[in-house]
Amino acid sequence: MAETLLQIDRLGKRFGGFVALDAIDLVVNAGERVGLIGPNGSGKSTLVNCVSGMLRNEIGSVTFDGRRLDGMAAHRRTRLGMARSFQLPKPFRSMTVAENLHVPLLYTVNARRGTEHLSNRAIDRRVEEVLTQVGLHEKAKKRPRDLTQIEMRKLELARAIAAAPKLLIADESMAGLSHTEIDDILALLVSLNEQGITVILIEHIMRAVMSFSQRLVVLVAGKKIADGAPQDVIRNPEVEKAYLGE
Repeated sequence: MAETLLQIDRLGKRFGGFVALDAIDLVVNAGERVGLIGPNGSGKSTLVNCVSGMLRNEIGSVTFDGRRLDGMAAHRRTRLGMARSFQLPKPFRSMTVAENLHVPLLYTVNARRGTEHLSNRAIDRRVEEVLTQVGLHEKAKKRPRDLTQIEMRKLELARAIAAAPKLLIADESMAGLSHTEIDDILALLVSLNEQGITVILIEHIMRAVMSFSQRLVVLVAGKKIADGAPQDVIRNPEVEKAYLGE
């Protein structure tokens, strides 16, 4: 039986009188590839922000790797093994590509309890490994301003990978990319999953979501309306209505 890595119970979030999340239940097992989809304003980003600690939910709970996260700061959740990439890449622009990866290695991996601290040499080796993995090893000394759009996306993922996560939440990592570039990112995410990283993919590009996901979760107006095999979910009448209208 698969081990539960992330468990969300009755999660709720309001902004004034607006209900952004309404009693969301979700379980993600270790090693899964889960797609999270929904129309604009459906609550996807709010859910991810509550799970990662960027926002605090008013009701419900989040349990990660057997530990309740209620009230825990975002950086502490990262140190437990949860990482995310952002829809709009947010690198340290004054640093080189390689230096950007030093940050999660120093302040997440080396700050993790019960693990041996990496030496400076080991950190340099790990930076080189991650940059090679994402195809940016030749850009190590460049600044983010010198990168193309897909290279910026890869740097954003590389920063998350460097944190050595158990769970990676990839938030629209393919927006604005070409067909070939989308396939490059998909291949990278599948490779990470094959290495043991559980991945939640939030994406509007249905070709990518269907290709990647073993399970599909749909949010609409802050509610979870579907959760299951991708081919079954997209035939769900509620999902068709949400995307296509009456």
